[in-house]
Amino acid sequence: MSATLHKKTFQELTTDELYELLRVRSEVFVVEQNCVYQDLDNDDQKSIHLWLTLRQDSEEEEKVVALARVCPAGTHMKEISIGRVITTERGKGYGKQVMLHAIDAAVEHFGATLIDIEAQEYAKGFYEGVGFKQSSDTFMLDGIPHIKMTWKK
Repeated sequence: MSATLHKKTFQELTTDELYELLRVRSEVFVVEQNCVYQDLDNDDQKSIHLWLTLRQDSEEEEKVVALARVCPAGTHMKEISIGRVITTERGKGYGKQVMLHAIDAAVEHFGATLIDIEAQEYAKGFYEGVGFKQSSDTFMLDGIPHIKMTWKK
């Protein structure tokens, strides 16, 4: 089955789409990873939101299988950045797909030649697989070891 890409600015999101993206973010980052942090950080309003959905055979609705947001420079980080990267169907390539689309969106919408991320340290190999390189030592963010990684065009 192939996933459907959705790409919208905050202003283009419907309330149902926004609710579903925030629900999935909360489910993974807060509940699954047992991490209490402020997800609603006022960067969403300036960002490009991307997500992949998959229609389940037995269900009418589409399920979000991966998502990410692309923030312009000076919002979440000094440089253009990608964050809130999630895949709900692990090991099926949806995370890589959404990241490649997010890189394309950063270039298309914000003219990115350099993109930064704050990656959970365990996911370093995943991000290297889409062209990012470690650019900092390990640091703690919300109680989880992270590293800064950078993509260059």
